[in-house]
Amino acid sequence: IMLNCNPETVSTDYDVCDRLIFDEVSLETVLDVCEHERPDGVVVSMGGQVPNNLALDLHRAGIRVLGTSPEDIDRAEDRNKFSRLLDELGIDQPRWMHMRDIADADTVVAQLGGFPVLVRPSYVLSGAAMSVAHEPNEFARILARAQDVSPEHPVVVSAFETHAREFEIDAVADRGEIVLWAISEHIEDAGVHSGDATLVLPPQTLYIATIRRARRIAAALAKALEITGPFNVQFLAKHNAVKVIECNLRASRSFPFVSKATGSNFAREAMRRMLGSAGPVRNDSLNLDHVAVKAPMFSFSRLVGADPMLGVEMMSTGEVGCFGDDLHEALLHALRATGFRFPKRGVLLSLGPVADKFWFAGEARVIANDLKLPIYATAGTAEMLAEIGIACTTVEKRRAPGPNAIELIETGAVDLVINIPREYDQFGRPDGVLIRRAAVEAGVPLVTDLQLARAVIEALRAKRPSDLRVLPWQGFAARGGSG
Repeated sequence: IMLNCNPETVSTDYDVCDRLIFDEVSLETVLDVCEHERPDGVVVSMGGQVPNNLALDLHRAGIRVLGTSPEDIDRAEDRNKFSRLLDELGIDQPRWMHMRDIADADTVVAQLGGFPVLVRPSYVLSGAAMSVAHEPNEFARILARAQDVSPEHPVVVSAFETHAREFEIDAVADRGEIVLWAISEHIEDAGVHSGDATLVLPPQTLYIATIRRARRIAAALAKALEITGPFNVQFLAKHNAVKVIECNLRASRSFPFVSKATGSNFAREAMRRMLGSAGPVRNDSLNLDHVAVKAPMFSFSRLVGADPMLGVEMMSTGEVGCFGDDLHEALLHALRATGFRFPKRGVLLSLGPVADKFWFAGEARVIANDLKLPIYATAGTAEMLAEIGIACTTVEKRRAPGPNAIELIETGAVDLVINIPREYDQFGRPDGVLIRRAAVEAGVPLVTDLQLARAVIEALRAKRPSDLRVLPWQGFAARGGSG
């Protein structure tokens, strides 16, 4: 029996279940269905955050929840309980504190080492009310919103790790033992919600030691939480130190992606384990003979005035997954599937802080020398480019007499915009919003993350449009592992 009220999901296709009940997923509805249908058990870990939130209440009402116990689901979902569990297990995490009173804000920030800080409510979907605060006024507003979203649980505030890599492990466990797993790497730095990040499988830049450490952490969490079924752990890596962000005891949105990429059906195996059925599995996600990339899709063009700037709260409305022989091919296939076009006329650069400007210097040379595209740059970026001998045209950020970024975008003089915010105002808003909105409204490809920008330029250098081969999924799946 399938209970779902979303007409856009595959699970509301009556061909995939014996009986479809098209109704809201709420405690009252589930109890009514259970009273009428008398099921042997209920699965809450395959429908996202909403059914997961019902696990404890269903258990208290006497309903059998299949898979991981509701008490252990609560230990993972409650930010305060989970952070304490990590401390008990000796697993590293960003420094954190929980708070119920906004009056404690200044003390909490000081003890965490100052701004920026990350505010994390419990039991939320897609990072709802989760935000990074860069200054006190913004922090107060975020705290108020987080407490409104999850009033029953204390808000966890943690130190925000800058310039850290983010990756995640999707896995299936059986009575606390991992039986199937895959690690995906984010191209973007930490700070972009996993649903908005560009995922790569197998990981291309993680150290072997980092992967091994993450695998051991996931195994320790699976054992401590006695997991049976699906789960997802998100990590930070910086200077080869690995820290845990969160653990979701449910099928994540990347479950279908890793299943396609590895050829192993994670959802099916998780369901088998929850039903008590065990069979042989293959774990060769690090030994694939291809690379898969999942890229997000956004609808900013339909949201008048919205800043297309990514953060820890999810913004994407869809995603695509593409394969290639290497990262460059898979990334360009995925970007093209989202509407990205190869630049042919010019590139606008506005590169944020000084360190970011010089970090992009090599890619700027690629744009000028290899791609042979004219570069237009805002004042600070143009000054850096001049210092290292790269020709560019200086433009104003706003409309003004002479060359300016807005008119270049509107007239089609540039067909790729790379805009990295440099600073935040007293309301926590990043600069450059006029440039970003102009790009969205003109349909010009826009990149707002430095790591993704570097990966895109390197891919454009390595591959021309004619180099991108189109093969069926079965062709890649048949290759299996290279070992």
